[in-house]
Amino acid sequence: MILDFAPCEEIHCQFRNNQERNHLFRMCERSVVIIVLKPDYTDEQLQHICEKVEEMGFRYELSRGVQRTVLGVIGEEEELRNAPLQAIPGVENVLSVLKPYKLASREFHQDDSVFELGHGVKVGGKSMILIAGPCAIESEDILFEIGRAVKDSGANVLRGGAFKPRTSPYSFQGLGEEGLKILRTVGDELQMPVVTEVMDPRQVELVVEYADILQLGARNMQNFNLLKEIGSTDKPVLLKRGMSATVQDLLMSAEYVLAHGNKRVILCERGIRSFDSSTRNLLDLAMVPNSKGCSHLPIVVDPSHATGRPDLIPKMALAAVAAGADGIHIEVHSCPEKAMSDGPQALLPGQFHELAEQIRSLAGFFEKEVAPTPQVV
Repeated sequence: MILDFAPCEEIHCQFRNNQERNHLFRMCERSVVIIVLKPDYTDEQLQHICEKVEEMGFRYELSRGVQRTVLGVIGEEEELRNAPLQAIPGVENVLSVLKPYKLASREFHQDDSVFELGHGVKVGGKSMILIAGPCAIESEDILFEIGRAVKDSGANVLRGGAFKPRTSPYSFQGLGEEGLKILRTVGDELQMPVVTEVMDPRQVELVVEYADILQLGARNMQNFNLLKEIGSTDKPVLLKRGMSATVQDLLMSAEYVLAHGNKRVILCERGIRSFDSSTRNLLDLAMVPNSKGCSHLPIVVDPSHATGRPDLIPKMALAAVAAGADGIHIEVHSCPEKAMSDGPQALLPGQFHELAEQIRSLAGFFEKEVAPTPQVV
């Protein structure tokens, strides 16, 4: 494993081959301890600590936060418990991670993860994203019309589905690669990063060619082969919570991606199953501060899929901002009654414009910013 010791806000980890990546994944199923370095440690001490950890037969990952630097040391529980890690110069403390998710935990990476998505757009910390666009890509003209409208209203990430997982096999399944090409063209024209769903490990290579962010939908949250494949890419991942998944289930799925080398994971709350049929799903807003207490990963809320009702989406979006979300995910369509997928839950461009203004204003109250993308000349 090659580690970058340059100061940064992100965790750096690069794998030489699949065998090494899979080996780390197996190691992550074992125990992890966190070595907290002293505030005044030297580069020589850090290098010595890394060498000693390797000599003991353990693996490690380095995380440099704003205030502290830590090493996550991975190995067999009994061996870790007896290792004299505390005695190494430069080490301030050694802590055990008891959670089943290690790399996603706050113990491993104390500060909020912040990373770039494209066109200068960042997520995490004080940076919020506002994702908007149609459920499905229908044509270049329609996507450009909607994309221009949401960009002018302040959205900084464009969404659109090229592959659509539908409950009925007879429903519109998306345009496939043609839709990906349209999404890429419109994204480049509007200078916005684009996100689209990938449904199958065999699609990953194709979708990576066109998308800036890979979305993994609720139905695939525990598609472990797909999680591993996405983990081997260098694209940010928007990981949606499964319809009956716990917070720990979601973080364990994120752990799959992290353990395979991809550190840019965004969690997404999109509602869970409920006995109440008055909304599409039950939006679990407590999950936002809950996950933030457990994990350093940014989290986005999707009130469109959660409520399925345009009259509820604005209030739930604002409630998500107040709960601490790092982004909001909204479906928008210029003519919902003609939409080929999920039209009833889409906002009109005018409705989105009003909501986007409210989101930006409320985000500022919490010292967060929805940064605009470059102006199109």
